[in-house]
Amino acid sequence: MAKLSENSRKVFDYMISIGDTDVTANDIATALGLAPRSVNGIITQAFQKKGLMERVPAEVENPDGTHRGVKLIKLTAEGKSFDPDAEE
Repeated sequence: MAKLSENSRKVFDYMISIGDTDVTANDIATALGLAPRSVNGIITQAFQKKGLMERVPAEVENPDGTHRGVKLIKLTAEGKSFDPDAEE
């Protein structure tokens, strides 16, 4: 696998650092100061298509008591063991 871009590496390192914490693409974008659209593209292109991350449908409760669907971003088992610094 080719080396990760700077922002892809930031997303990957963030995901490793939070462990199994539930997080959305918007949460990642906010934490890293990136645009949500960029984070979604990074997740899809750099990780999801390669089997390193997945989007898991979930439901969260809003402050007003209503619920809404979200997609949580999770590292796959392969993603957890991925070494971005390994030689090809």
